Amino acid sequence: MPSLERARSTSLVDSVWRMVLRLGFPLARAWWHLRRPRHEGALIAIYVGQALLLVKSSYRTEWSFPGGSIRPGETPDAAAQREMEEEIGLSSYPLLPSGSVCGIWDGRRDRVHFFELHLDCIPELRLDNREIIAAHLASPEELPGIALTGAVAAYLGRDLCC
Repeated sequence: MPSLERARSTSLVDSVWRMVLRLGFPLARAWWHLRRPRHEGALIAIYVGQALLLVKSSYRTEWSFPGGSIRPGETPDAAAQREMEEEIGLSSYPLLPSGSVCGIWDGRRDRVHFFELHLDCIPELRLDNREIIAAHLASPEELPGIALTGAVAAYLGRDLCC
């Protein structure tokens, strides 16, 4: 399946944000390795037919699903909806809970809640072009050859727990 193009042209502000994220993420990871904080997040597996929508962040080499941290007092479902809107511009889609997985990724003790969204066709995406810089619809045959974050790899392996 073809890669999806960037949603909008690059601005100076977007470039600065990407640089800050690229520099800050390794520092955060080093801190997490020292402190081993607990973290809770939500990720959305968006299926378009049999293909999965993967997103590329500006500060990682691996591909992931849309999603991110759960804020204090926020439910996993609300976090998933918020992150989906912020990162790719999709809102008001019904998400199906799909389990949780625990692991140590990037030096943090992490619990990730998964949600699924099943679509017949890909809607127009609005990538934030700061944190999320690319999107790709990956066929099931492609997935084994794509570098994925630990949480996404755990989801695809169906090692769901917690």
